Amino acid sequence: MKSIIVRTPGGPDVLELAESPLPQPGQLQVRVRVAASAVNPIDLSARAGRLIHAGLMPALPQFGLGWDVAGHIDATGAGVTRFQTSDAVIGLRDLLFAPGAHAEYVVLDESAVAPAPASVPLTDAGTLPLNALTADRALDLAGLEPGATLLVTGASGGVGGFALQLAALRGLRTIALARPHDAQRVRALGAGEVITSADDLGATVRGIVPGGVDAVIDAAVLGITAHQALRGGGTFVALVAPFAPPPIRGTRVVVQEVFADGARLTKLSKLVDDGVLRLRVAQAFPLDQARAAHELLEKGGVGGRVVLTP
Repeated sequence: MKSIIVRTPGGPDVLELAESPLPQPGQLQVRVRVAASAVNPIDLSARAGRLIHAGLMPALPQFGLGWDVAGHIDATGAGVTRFQTSDAVIGLRDLLFAPGAHAEYVVLDESAVAPAPASVPLTDAGTLPLNALTADRALDLAGLEPGATLLVTGASGGVGGFALQLAALRGLRTIALARPHDAQRVRALGAGEVITSADDLGATVRGIVPGGVDAVIDAAVLGITAHQALRGGGTFVALVAPFAPPPIRGTRVVVQEVFADGARLTKLSKLVDDGVLRLRVAQAFPLDQARAAHELLEKGGVGGRVVLTP
């Protein structure tokens, strides 16, 4: 099969479309024939070597990229009971040392896989797993009751957009920080208030919610700048550990670490079919144009997800 690999970390030019043996599923594993796999910021960080420098990945002779996957079950290992060949599925590869999903085939644990939403193309479904799982778990960690206030930074991005939609489902009052040209779109995703500049963010948010919000989901990785909007004793959910602020003013600071969770992903897939979660693809590239996909995502301001389609 063909897959995208990196031998020496660097810019988009280090991406290589390589031939590799067809992977075989082991016990309680499934092999997925990939139809689509989103490109995420963590793929850019892995390719550039930042994850190795941060101690999150070992230095390997070569490694693959891609977390999200949508496709069809192609083969099953011993003990698999939830899926059979030809099933349309979505899943998450969360082991950085394992072969990536930017490939024609990928092997995943059965527990990492969920039925694909039937109401959208697999190209769209391939954008759901990583960001939706991150947003859903971040909301769980925030621990808010209906009516509580939540600031979501990076609200026009993948995680932020899902956080807004899922927060509305939970009855939360949300304030979104987004780029000016995305203000209308994030309101449509459920934001009660929209802020379009991070300048003096704490004072701006406190002008809307006196005393500060009950929780922050910092999808934009603003750290202490976003923490200033949080009330004393509130909860700050960071997505990147090195940029988590200190727990000043009696606040609780937690770091969301995503992991493959097929059961949770099954519920999120159903929310797509129920019309609760919206998926948005900006552009799809064939696997042999992975460099162009990385360049587009690095440029920013895409307005949707970038997807690779083998």
